[in-house]
Amino acid sequence: MAALGSGRGMMDSQNQVQSDTVDRLKLLYPNVNEEETPLPRSWSTKDKFSYIGLSQNNLRVHYKGGTQGPGRRPHLPYLHLRLWMYRHGKTHKDAASVRATHPIPAACGLYYFEVRIVSKGRDGYMGIGLSAHGVNMNRLPGWDKHSYGYHGDDGHSFCSSGTGQPYGPTFTTGDVIGCGVNLVDNTCFYTKNGHHLGIAFRGLPPNLYPTVGLQTPGEVVDANFGQQPFVFDIEDMLRELRARTRQAIDEFPLPDGQGQWQQVLHRMVSTYLVHHGYCSTAQAFSRATSQPITEDVASIKNRQRISKLVLSGRIGEAIELTRRLYPGLLERDHDLLFLLKCRQFVEMVNGSDSETCGGACSCAAGRCPALAPPRLCPASVTPTPATATTTASTASTASTAAANGCAPRANGVSTSSPRRGDCDVDMCAEPGAEPNGNHAGVAVVKGMPGVTASVAALLADYPEAEAGCGARASVERMLAFGRELYAMSQKLQQDLYHKSMLEDAFSLLAYSNPWDSPVGWQLEPVRREAVCEALNSAILESTGMQWISPVEASVSHSRELLRRMSRAGLGACAFADLPALLRR
Repeated sequence: MAALGSGRGMMDSQNQVQSDTVDRLKLLYPNVNEEETPLPRSWSTKDKFSYIGLSQNNLRVHYKGGTQGPGRRPHLPYLHLRLWMYRHGKTHKDAASVRATHPIPAACGLYYFEVRIVSKGRDGYMGIGLSAHGVNMNRLPGWDKHSYGYHGDDGHSFCSSGTGQPYGPTFTTGDVIGCGVNLVDNTCFYTKNGHHLGIAFRGLPPNLYPTVGLQTPGEVVDANFGQQPFVFDIEDMLRELRARTRQAIDEFPLPDGQGQWQQVLHRMVSTYLVHHGYCSTAQAFSRATSQPITEDVASIKNRQRISKLVLSGRIGEAIELTRRLYPGLLERDHDLLFLLKCRQFVEMVNGSDSETCGGACSCAAGRCPALAPPRLCPASVTPTPATATTTASTASTASTAAANGCAPRANGVSTSSPRRGDCDVDMCAEPGAEPNGNHAGVAVVKGMPGVTASVAALLADYPEAEAGCGARASVERMLAFGRELYAMSQKLQQDLYHKSMLEDAFSLLAYSNPWDSPVGWQLEPVRREAVCEALNSAILESTGMQWISPVEASVSHSRELLRRMSRAGLGACAFADLPALLRR
């Protein structure tokens, strides 16, 4: 039992280390999209010469030689073993290297890894550096074209040549050698025990792999690709490069005619304020800058009224007001209507939508206690296998569903909605009531996928005398609304997005306390912002105006430009921090 407990503790420790590793790499290289360009995390078991052995999660490299490898040497007589060690590793044909699993992504901007010398072996003929895919692995790094290395026996640097140049000190057992690649300047530098040794190579090609090479028996090295804190303070160099890129952006020369550029910026700010319905602020800005407002003030205020309803969770009222002010809009855009209806169902669970109380509830903050029956037994809510699958997968799909909901008319450009917490005072939404933790979920009845339960058993848990505020009628309205929503989904073009949105909403009813459930993220007031932006954009487009403001279009274009720079191998993309620039 003690051994079992120790094993569990070791597994927990390994899981924590793995989690910390992921977090560290994300902090070091936040702009790297590992789905497109994975980071090097270990040495490759395939991209190596046969004399190389790997262990400890493919982070330790040892030299094992050819046919007389470590498996044979223990059986040799002592004199023969000494003779084998003396002869082996004497020529360049005994060299062997290994590359990392992936090349260095350009979006790192500044990439760094360290190698600790566990044992220098017999002669310390070790090379640490970089090489391109396809370079011969029966060589030390630096000897061949598109290969670069710093060698421990003489301290020389080798740049695509068998002839080295004096560079730094030699290194031996216990030393930590770091190799850094500046993908902005295309240079390489090394460190020894945390001290910068200067630039070793310039004009590096793209898509290089971290590489180490060994040549004599007993040589062993460990790699750190970011799993642990580095000996060298690479974060300081990263801050310096970010500041340099920021300065280059700030000092970028503008064409003549400063007044013209100022007018363009004023127009962009004005259109942003108008786009999001900040009516009072837009009018004040117009008076200060003589910048005309391009939309009728009454129209702005109409959109403002609708946005306030959405942001306060009163989706049903927002739908009715939209139909009254903009007839035919929602009937033409079925996807938008489905998005609104799904959000309305969520707000009915949340207790914020007036539909739940039939418009006659005077509960505080719009939350009706009819949705919190004290006697709902979890045993009466039996998830089906489909629901179990849905709820288990919701955490991974939540961010995708939320992101997709804000851009139904992307036209190739994604947009991010503004945070309403920092909004113009005349535009701020009514604060959504926070979950009180006392609500209990309800079950989905026949005609709605996900969860099954008897209607009679369900309604029995909502006694009129105890629930108050017309609990039975509220639950019946919610279930009827769910059936209508499901029927509506069947008429749409079925795709993964619509299915995921519906399943996420219905999964809320599988929990006695949906706010603390894996799908409780849907109930957060911030989730209303994407719906609000989608509806606002549709209204603008229906009246012949741009569905996205010029400011947000510029930000989206800049993000796409940075992604293309990354694919093109331009490392400067790593330090153009758009959020930081926008916060200024």
